[in-house]
Amino acid sequence: MQGTAIAQPNIALIKYWGKRDVARNLPAVGSISITLRELFTRMHVEFDHSLPADALQVNGAADDKMLPRIVDCLDRVVGADRPCARIASTCNFPIAAGLASSASAFAAVTVAAARAAGRVLDVDTLATLAGRASGSAARSLFGGFVELQNLEDDIRCRTIARADDWPLSVVVAITEKGPKAVGSTEAMEISRQTSPFYSSWVEQQAHDLETARTAIAARDFEQLAAIAEHNCLKMHSIMWAARPPMVYWNAATMRCLQTVRQLQGQGIGVFFTIDAGPQVKAVCLPEHVDDVEAALRATAGVTGIMTTGLGGGARLEDSS
Repeated sequence: MQGTAIAQPNIALIKYWGKRDVARNLPAVGSISITLRELFTRMHVEFDHSLPADALQVNGAADDKMLPRIVDCLDRVVGADRPCARIASTCNFPIAAGLASSASAFAAVTVAAARAAGRVLDVDTLATLAGRASGSAARSLFGGFVELQNLEDDIRCRTIARADDWPLSVVVAITEKGPKAVGSTEAMEISRQTSPFYSSWVEQQAHDLETARTAIAARDFEQLAAIAEHNCLKMHSIMWAARPPMVYWNAATMRCLQTVRQLQGQGIGVFFTIDAGPQVKAVCLPEHVDDVEAALRATAGVTGIMTTGLGGGARLEDSS
């Protein structure tokens, strides 16, 4: 009764922020993301009737803080009457730092738990289950360019372009390695309840989604860059105008944005996006990745660089 799965994080270009149903973890708006290739979370789940309680290790250390969310996810996938589980997670990028570690973690643990329990579930069902644990995890079940459609009573994800259809590169500038002070779930609720810009965000999302879909279908990098940056800045404006304000950026974040603007002025095909954290993701054309990487590495306050292409969705691994 064991299973191992690997999943990549995804970075939203048209972002999801806020929930219309907190209990079911349903997003307020749809979103479009890209699944990354070189970053990953691997989850091993083993059910054992002899275990006295569920146990989670993350990168070799016990993690009691994350355990309750993992337990809830296992209960949804397998059932609350399941045996206790031993869960081991490894991740090759900073956790809880605005790099979608929860998306890859819950996508991987959902797939691994289904295998360990002997459940054969289609990808749409797995995505729905993962999405109940982390709103963005549903997208990590799919590869390439992924749209999360916000249906009347649920969600549905689909790949709108494969990774090799438009093989963009992503350079991630790490500006802070520690976990963020306020988690995304809490920050979303504060934003929804107190930000004067929140209703406009929801109303304008359909336009942003359609613009991005059109850009992706046409492989129009400039159009995608413009709408992705606009959508990103709107999301952070919602947070900044909340009470209390949710400001995840630091001085190095701002300097990275200046670096991207300078590169754009030089004719380099690149744009930025930032999730709920201080890290900057520079999405670029493959022929410009070396220039983008060198410029961000030289930006004051950047402590590390991770470069990746686009990749596939969550999948099982041989656990033998």
